[in-house]
Amino acid sequence: MSVRTPFTQHGQNERRMFLLLPPARRLAALLVPVLTVVSLLGFTAREVAAQSVADVAAPSMNRVLADATRPTRIQPVAPVAAEQPAPPTFFPHPDGTRYFLAGQANIIFQAHGPFHSPYEGTNSLLGRGEYKISLIGTLYMGAELVRNPARHFEAIYDEESAGGRGISEALGLAGFTNLDVVRNPNLGPIPYMARVQLHQTIGFTSKTVASARGPFGLATEVPERRLELRVGKMGLPDFFDLNSIGTDSHLQFLNWTTDNNGAWDYAADTRGYTYAAVAEYDDKAWSARYALATMPTVANGINFDWSLKRASGQNMEAEWRHGLLGGLLPPDRKGVVRALSYVNHANMGDYRQQNIKFIEGLTPTPEITAHPLQSTVKYGFGLNAEQEITKNLRVFGRFGWNEGQHESYVYTEVDQTIEVGGDFAGRRWSRGDDKVGLAFVSNAIKRDHQAYLRLGGLGFLLGDGKLNYAREDILEGYYTLHTWRGLSYALDAQYIAHPGYNQNRGPVLVESVRMHVDF
Repeated sequence: MSVRTPFTQHGQNERRMFLLLPPARRLAALLVPVLTVVSLLGFTAREVAAQSVADVAAPSMNRVLADATRPTRIQPVAPVAAEQPAPPTFFPHPDGTRYFLAGQANIIFQAHGPFHSPYEGTNSLLGRGEYKISLIGTLYMGAELVRNPARHFEAIYDEESAGGRGISEALGLAGFTNLDVVRNPNLGPIPYMARVQLHQTIGFTSKTVASARGPFGLATEVPERRLELRVGKMGLPDFFDLNSIGTDSHLQFLNWTTDNNGAWDYAADTRGYTYAAVAEYDDKAWSARYALATMPTVANGINFDWSLKRASGQNMEAEWRHGLLGGLLPPDRKGVVRALSYVNHANMGDYRQQNIKFIEGLTPTPEITAHPLQSTVKYGFGLNAEQEITKNLRVFGRFGWNEGQHESYVYTEVDQTIEVGGDFAGRRWSRGDDKVGLAFVSNAIKRDHQAYLRLGGLGFLLGDGKLNYAREDILEGYYTLHTWRGLSYALDAQYIAHPGYNQNRGPVLVESVRMHVDF
């Protein structure tokens, strides 16, 4: 199906063709992201100056680094979280009851026009125009079994349905454009158990701090120093690599590698969930967490390998809550740094070995899964930081790296990533629940992975049949408009250079409209 967007026109043969810009306009198009960042930096300086005056006039105002978004990920453990107004919802969720019941629905329409594509492979982003719609709905349920903050104990159960499809069946991009898309469309929209957990808190002090009640934590006050234990089915990004600016595909960015660290090949099935045990220690200004999780039997698979001796994902993260710019900002401007590492054991192939087999004529094409059952190791690390600049402006960044020798197995095909971005609240134009965000992400893969794709190999996401390698660069921006109670809409645009790391294809502009409902 051909799709006409403002970036296409009819050719003489009546086919829809990409609007090729003359050199001057191409130069202008390339300068737009640069000018946008420069403008943002200039506006930041003005905002800091204006806010300094406001700080003098109202020194008692406590500004916090937290996001007024739906609580689809667990809230940061910093005690400031409860000081924010609750996210707008259609129905109230009182704190006084033992039980919790909430829900959300997220609908995304996404399209792109035709782009430069001299060839396509099995796993390519389609060069013709296309559009797709995705829908995900979640019912959150929980019950507090013991309400004493020192030994709080609760049970959590979530039911979910994910329907619709992604553009090109979620293939052809390392930084895919819609985090809500299930990568195996054959699973369909049949409801499934997303999460089921037991959550135990063990307090080490009588001093308590306020905590925001939400789907993954029902307590409204917790010990300042505590150990939290969780076991059951969960998504590891519920607890690791959190970022209040770039984590939530329902009210923030949409791209896989904007909302998560693309180099973190975290344990999960194709829907993004796993069975795991998580231990987390929280103190006043720092936290440390560890998770042991099950891995799928095959890359992007739905079934798990239950032998932890043969297949497992181990994840470690340290978090430090402190302003990152020292005396350059007032002390109440919150900042957070998180350092993540992981080690996966699974039935993963080796890119170099499969390339050698092909070159020696042992296989017709490189095939990363053509190996006996084995247990190999993939490891990596990531950094994640965020800083509040003013009451309205926040910035964030990520860096990720993994060894890249072994098969990209779970999340996406990224061996290195770097990301910078920020968001700005709409208080300046009397729209306090509105938000505008801008982020730039650059993804890369190692040489053996490049050679594998260049020789015609297929990953679970990528494979153009050929490869003229370049980093996959993504510029994403959004505006979220809150309309009434728990209803909001958003416009999102993603400009992607070198889709699938191939500089012979693209660039492509992906446009999105999102509707989100919190019940």
